[in-house]
Amino acid sequence: MTPSTSTGTKVPAQRGGPTGEAGAGRERVSAFWSLSRAMLLGMKRDRTATFFILLFPLVFLVFFGTVSKGTGSPHAKVAQVGAVQLFDSMQGDARTGLNAVLTITRTDDEAGTLEKVRKGDFDAMIEQGPDGRVELRYSAADAVRAGALRGILDSVVQSANQAATGKPPAYVLDAQQVEDKSLKPIQFLTPGLLGWAVATGAVFGAALTLVNWRKTKVLRRLRLAPISAGTVVSSRIVVSLLTALLQSAVFLVVATGFFGLKLTGDWWLVIPLVACATLAFMSIGLLAGSVAKTEEAANGISQVIVLPMSFLSGSFFPLDGAPGWLQTISKVMPLHYLVTSAQSVLTRGGGVMDALPTMGGLLAFAAVLTGVAWKLFTWEDA
Repeated sequence: MTPSTSTGTKVPAQRGGPTGEAGAGRERVSAFWSLSRAMLLGMKRDRTATFFILLFPLVFLVFFGTVSKGTGSPHAKVAQVGAVQLFDSMQGDARTGLNAVLTITRTDDEAGTLEKVRKGDFDAMIEQGPDGRVELRYSAADAVRAGALRGILDSVVQSANQAATGKPPAYVLDAQQVEDKSLKPIQFLTPGLLGWAVATGAVFGAALTLVNWRKTKVLRRLRLAPISAGTVVSSRIVVSLLTALLQSAVFLVVATGFFGLKLTGDWWLVIPLVACATLAFMSIGLLAGSVAKTEEAANGISQVIVLPMSFLSGSFFPLDGAPGWLQTISKVMPLHYLVTSAQSVLTRGGGVMDALPTMGGLLAFAAVLTGVAWKLFTWEDA
């Protein structure tokens, strides 16, 4: 029998047991998907957010990929003052090999040429000194190019000395790279830039969303609604994961299709690796969003965290030659492990054991930082 109110309006009888629990479960799932859809639509409408989260990192990949696409052997512009017997006597394959790494311009103005070297118009000046000595004058402004020039000239001089004595060298160095000889700089650039893109999107997305929702009273309305905090957090996680996976797919398609990236080993492991990293960087964003009171403050805190971490984790350039203390700081940052493991599985033939420890560490990091953010979290501004 259906009970009625005093006004005669019929009220459905309360049903308990499995049917009621199933209905509540369906309501939670419905709320979860509704929130997730709302977040995705909100990001789609916010073109600025879409650009900086999805397209801005891709701009970096295209830029660095284009710049490095034609790089090969070091090439330098050298001015030859007067006659230099060492160079003038070179013919055949030896001359062809020299021209492949040096563009030699002949001149007779020593003082003017030195000034051009100082200004950077030439990388170095070469002239014939007394007693057959070859004099090299270069600028120390570009230490890498200066070192390459000295190496090239040392090799040429040694070869000429051996030819003059008529004796073969006692030792010969056979140097070969361990990777495929078709290896390109994009093999090293893609994992680092992908890691930076994932970190940026997760940190800024979580921090700015949390502050914006608190500021616009969305969190207050969600708190009063029959929706649990777990539903809100899980929907945000799903949106962040979808964004990160979309970033990864776009990166790999562009890098392989336009810049010749060659995937090696168990490259598919980058998918769970990116998923775990997204949770770790989301926890940083949640912590920033819990502390910050305004969107400007959240943006500033996120910048202070992400920018140093990007440069100190090898996203843009390797840190092999950095001081020991700087490398130690790098190893404290989660992005360092994401970049290293992504390089291993994407381009260095790595497997499960190259990614599994990193995934476990990233998840542990996410759990700890999420717990701290939960303690500091407030539904409304104080």
